[in-house]
Amino acid sequence: MDPADALAELKRISSQIDRAVIVRGDALEAATVADVEVARRMAAAARRLWSAADDARGERPALVQVEVGAPDGSVFAVRDGELLIAATTAPDPSVGLVLYDLKMCLRSIAAGVDDPAETAAGSEGGTA
Repeated sequence: MDPADALAELKRISSQIDRAVIVRGDALEAATVADVEVARRMAAAARRLWSAADDARGERPALVQVEVGAPDGSVFAVRDGELLIAATTAPDPSVGLVLYDLKMCLRSIAAGVDDPAETAAGSEGGTA
């Protein structure tokens, strides 16, 4: 699945996601934000957040996810290989569900599948 389609599917299945971007390296791959400049700033902020959180960990194993909570909403970031997805939510999101949805979004891109359920079944030991 291409990144834009994956984000469209994410927005369809996850009512908790307000905005999201997918980044590969330094490149913005896709965004739910129509304004390209806002999407680029969001992608740059996601890379800085990831880098700062990773630096703070020191010599520990690499990060796989980050959540920053605030009274007016949260920011989540998940990495799978070279892909990074970052999303914002309203206050008090279901953290586990948001993280799961973000991970499945990235996996659907990496696996090249059109149905995220196929990716979920594959990651749970199912057969395709």
